Amino acid sequence: MEIHLNRVDYIQVGVTSQKTMRLLPAVGKKATQKVAVADHDGILTCFGMKKGEAVPLFKTLPGQKITRLDLGGAAGTPQEKIFVCSGSQVRGFTKKGKQFLTFEANLTESINAMHVSGADLFVCASYIYNHYCDCKDQDYYLSGDKINDITCLSSENLTRFVPILACQDRVLRVLRGSELAYDIEVPGPPSLLELYNKDGGEEILYGTTDGKIGLVHIGESSASTKWEIDNDKKKGGILCIDTYDIVDDGVNDLLVGRDDGTVEVYGFDSASEPTLRFEHVLSESITSIQGGCVGKESYDEILTTTYTGWVTGLTTEPQKAEAGPGDEIRMSKEVQSKVEALRSELEQLQVKVLQGREQYQQTSQSSTAVSAVPVFSINDKFTLCQDDASYSLMLEVQTAIDNLLLQSDVPIDLLDVDKNSAVVSFSECDSEQPNGNFLLATYRCQANTTRLELKVRSIEGQYGTLQAYITPRLQPKTCQVRQYQIKPLSLHQRTHSIDQERPMNRLSLVGQFSFAEIHSWVVFCLPEVPEKTPAGESIAFYFHNTFLGTQLEATYCKGEGHFKSDNISTISILSDVLSKEATKRKINLNVSYDINDDSVSHTLKMIHPKLEYQLMLARKVQLIDALKELQVHEGTADFLIPEYRNILDESNNLLVEYKKQPAHLERLYGMITDLFIDKFKFKGQNVKTKVSSLLEILDNYDLNSLLDFFNEA
Repeated sequence: MEIHLNRVDYIQVGVTSQKTMRLLPAVGKKATQKVAVADHDGILTCFGMKKGEAVPLFKTLPGQKITRLDLGGAAGTPQEKIFVCSGSQVRGFTKKGKQFLTFEANLTESINAMHVSGADLFVCASYIYNHYCDCKDQDYYLSGDKINDITCLSSENLTRFVPILACQDRVLRVLRGSELAYDIEVPGPPSLLELYNKDGGEEILYGTTDGKIGLVHIGESSASTKWEIDNDKKKGGILCIDTYDIVDDGVNDLLVGRDDGTVEVYGFDSASEPTLRFEHVLSESITSIQGGCVGKESYDEILTTTYTGWVTGLTTEPQKAEAGPGDEIRMSKEVQSKVEALRSELEQLQVKVLQGREQYQQTSQSSTAVSAVPVFSINDKFTLCQDDASYSLMLEVQTAIDNLLLQSDVPIDLLDVDKNSAVVSFSECDSEQPNGNFLLATYRCQANTTRLELKVRSIEGQYGTLQAYITPRLQPKTCQVRQYQIKPLSLHQRTHSIDQERPMNRLSLVGQFSFAEIHSWVVFCLPEVPEKTPAGESIAFYFHNTFLGTQLEATYCKGEGHFKSDNISTISILSDVLSKEATKRKINLNVSYDINDDSVSHTLKMIHPKLEYQLMLARKVQLIDALKELQVHEGTADFLIPEYRNILDESNNLLVEYKKQPAHLERLYGMITDLFIDKFKFKGQNVKTKVSSLLEILDNYDLNSLLDFFNEA
């Protein structure tokens, strides 16, 4: 079924966090609903629509940044009390704006997730979960990794409240009181949880930072996944989800908001499988999404809040009505009055801007002038993409970006991003100098660009810092710097388990170090490891290399660390970095290795399909110009063999793919060379003089010749 929705902008508040906008329950069926939205200025705004205009019902005074908003109320009554959290404090307001609750949770960190159900309040800080009933402590839980969201199930089939935590380590943790009942593995780091049925039930929806969505049925002692939606089209991560019957077919549809500005509606077929029915792209990330009736009675809509605070509706109300002559006059008067109101508002704003500029000029020229740097918010995300083993850097600013300077002290490749319309220019770097740069790139943005997405690929074993200098279109000129660590094993990603049947190399460390010290070394080496030292006496982490598909197991405790990998280069990098970190702290390490020669041929066989494909792609790209010249000369391509005709037909796609993956072949050559050097390094042999012979074999690549060279050398 086709869905036609029209965009309507209502109001703009300050910068917003995830899940900080909700619709209050409607008074009658299909009646318009009031909207509650909270922002980083600490202001809670509640507004409704009157004669096509957004009319505020109440606004609170500015204060500390509000990170979450939820609705609650006594069980069995309309859930119309508004709860907001800022810092470690939770406040409650009635629908008319009267504050009835101020509760201090006494947490050392700010609350970043909250759920309200009747007299029960569930809050989470980074690693801590707390349950309060009537503002009294009930349960407490310390999570093994960062908590991103919380929800709570209650149904007739469950004997108790079931809190569920969405944790960064790709796990949903189901609690029983203050204990972990069981956990559920999900395909990506979960960013949010939402009840599938708002009236209760045992099913929850989750969304991940890498854009996947799933539905899970929660039982007393185990869970089952009903369905999953993969992110095949490489859209943004999930920031918000809601369920609402926007199609009006009696079945709730799934409303999804992503961090790349995409709004999606999924309907359900007869087999209860979700299918995409509608998609709309806004220019900013969607922080909140709700289904309801806001603009006009009887017209359903999807209400969204964006990062910079725009409250926008996608409504079923037709914007251009087919009408008779009398209606046309009435419609034009409505539109005319709106235009007049907008013109008058614009004139007032222009006057305010002129007054502000004059005032600034006067104060800046006075003898007591103090330079005031404009403050602006930046929303940034630096994540490893599993599909192409690259890092995605997303930067979003509350005002238009003028330019962005990228500076790196480690070798990285910049990859093409289709969505990026900024003009990039490179500056020469002198990487030989101490603290020299390997990359200096400037992105000049087009007018009104508030969001920029970049992709970079790092080299494992080379570690350092990537810095982004963001300059917005503000006067006076100001700039903010963001730093991102490129770790020694930067292309590794956390996983739940590994294949123990593969040929493994082992690295063991023994020394006078604490559990916290070795954990800090592992955090330094590998991404997606929680900075907080895990509870207990020992821990095991599993990783897979997103570029090659090799794996790593890290198990350690006080005074001991054991690392296993089927890639000898991974063991070599870990050995070098961990020894260096221990030396910095003046800790003596007893390092031992157990090298499995079979692992080298195993790794080469894993590289083989990638290398073969890239060599074939490079060969085809080299032929394109010559084949095009022949085609022009002969006036036809019919005389060519089918393989060459196919290259001509696919030439555009081949060039795009080749351009998207610069230095891909060189990267694979580098990995094979490192593997060769590392294999013999552990045997105490220096084979750098034989690297030129290895490169000759790679230029005339054949897997068996390469395996023979590794074995004979």
